[in-house]
Amino acid sequence: MENTSQITILRIYISSTDKFENQLLFETLVFKAKSMGLSGATVFKGILGFGASSVIHSYKFWEVTDKVPVVVEIIDEEQKIMSFYDSVKPILETMRYGCLAITEKVGLLLYKPGKMK
Repeated sequence: MENTSQITILRIYISSTDKFENQLLFETLVFKAKSMGLSGATVFKGILGFGASSVIHSYKFWEVTDKVPVVVEIIDEEQKIMSFYDSVKPILETMRYGCLAITEKVGLLLYKPGKMK
């Protein structure tokens, strides 16, 4: 990515307990984004939220598993983001409890890769 260019953010809203082929879905998405060479991915863990089911999930309510909202955010150029989305769309469409995927165009001010040790 070039500094001061337009980029796209893909946000995928899921649950912390969603799985795909016995792996946590948020991990599957991040590892796939890395394997496709996207610029970055971050997983945010929510403390309270609800989706289309209208069931509120919170870290305060006692459950056997820590079922809370999760947002996977992936950043790159629009073409790469849409290619990635097309590759994971079949996975997302199979989610039993649903999910939400959105994109947002933003301006990139600074992208400075760090040095690996």
